[in-house]
Amino acid sequence: MAALYGSCLRRLRLTAGLTQQALGNLVYVVDSRINQLERGTGAKPTLPLTRKLDGVLNGDGILIELLPHVLRETFPNWSRRFMELSEKATVIRTYAAHLVPGWLQTEDYAREVLRVGRTLESAIQLEERVDARMSRQERLNRPDGPELWAILDESVLWRAIGDEDKVMRDQLEHLLTMAAHPRVTIQVLPFRNGMHQALGGSRTLLTLPDGKEVAYTEGADHGWLVEEREDVGPFAVSYDRLRALALPPRQSVRMIRSVLEDSYCDPRIPSRARRRCVAQVQLQQQGGRRLRRGR
Repeated sequence: MAALYGSCLRRLRLTAGLTQQALGNLVYVVDSRINQLERGTGAKPTLPLTRKLDGVLNGDGILIELLPHVLRETFPNWSRRFMELSEKATVIRTYAAHLVPGWLQTEDYAREVLRVGRTLESAIQLEERVDARMSRQERLNRPDGPELWAILDESVLWRAIGDEDKVMRDQLEHLLTMAAHPRVTIQVLPFRNGMHQALGGSRTLLTLPDGKEVAYTEGADHGWLVEEREDVGPFAVSYDRLRALALPPRQSVRMIRSVLEDSYCDPRIPSRARRRCVAQVQLQQQGGRRLRRGR
C-alpha cells in the first residue's frame, strides 16, 4: 500500500510538472522526504502532510483515501481485516465497554490510549497509529460516509485517560459535538441498568454495501472477526437489546454534559449541580417567594 501511495504521488507530481524539490518546498519538507514517499520507504506519510500534498497537486482526495490503507499496516494483523471492512461499511454499530470508540476519539485521547498497547514498538509507530485513527474519521464527514451508532458504557465517561483533565474535557466536548452530527447517534448505557449480554467487552457490527453484516469483538491485545451469517445474528440481537437498555440520545447528551461539568469543567465555573444547589438555597431565603413567582 505504501508503494501504491508513492506511485500515485509521483504520477500527480509529474502531471503538475514539479520536481521533488519544488514539491517539497510547497509542502515544507525536504526533497528526500518526497523521494522516500514515492519509493514507499522511510516513515509512513502523516495525515497533515497528505492533506497538503493532495491539495497542492489537486489530487481530489485520492491520497487522503489511500492513507488509511497505508497506515493500517502499522496495526497488528488481527485488527487489519476489521479495519479494511470498516472503511467500506455503510452502517457502523458499536458498543464501547471501556474506551471511547476510535471513530469518536480526539487526537490527544487516541494518543494516550494507543500509547499503552503491547504491540507498540516505537514512538514513530505510535504517531503512525494516531494518524491512522484520525484519517479513519475523515469518512464520517464525506457525503457517502457511514451511519455511526455508538453505545457508550457509563464507565467510558468516568474513566480518566491521560494525566491532565484537558484530555478528558476535550474528549467529552467532542462527544457532544459529534452527537449533533446528522449521521451519528450516541447513547449512554448507565450503571443502574445492571447486567447485559455484552459485559465481556466491546463489540462492533458492520453493514457492508452489499447488505452483508460482520461482527467484531476486541480486547486489549486480541480481536475476533465473525463473518458467517448464522454467527453474526446473535450479535445483532444482543446489540438491539443494548440499545433498548441505553438512555435515549437526548438524555445521553445530558449525562455526558453532566460528567463534563461535574468532573472536568474549569474550576472557576460552578458545575450544574452546584448551581442548582445555590438556586435552591436562594429560593429558601428572604425574597425567594418573589423569585418563585418569576419576579
